[in-house]
Amino acid sequence: MAIGKLYMEGSEEFVAEVKYQFHDESTNNWWGELVLTEYKRISDGQSYILELEDNRRCRCYLKKRVNRAVSGVPPRYIYHFAGITPLG
Repeated sequence: MAIGKLYMEGSEEFVAEVKYQFHDESTNNWWGELVLTEYKRISDGQSYILELEDNRRCRCYLKKRVNRAVSGVPPRYIYHFAGITPLG
């Protein structure tokens, strides 16, 4: 899994470091899964900026994967991310 950073869209406020994996990396339809490296409560369904390992920044939506196992106490959930802007 690659390591990236998650920011709030609009305010550019740093949210957390993440480990992510793409499942489709096509330019206009990219998506994958990520997990926060530390416990934080984040709102799913909101728009975020994902900074990739190669320093590219892309807008995406997050949705908590409720049918996937969680790890640790407190729990670290797996999130599905889907791109809003072209992956560039």
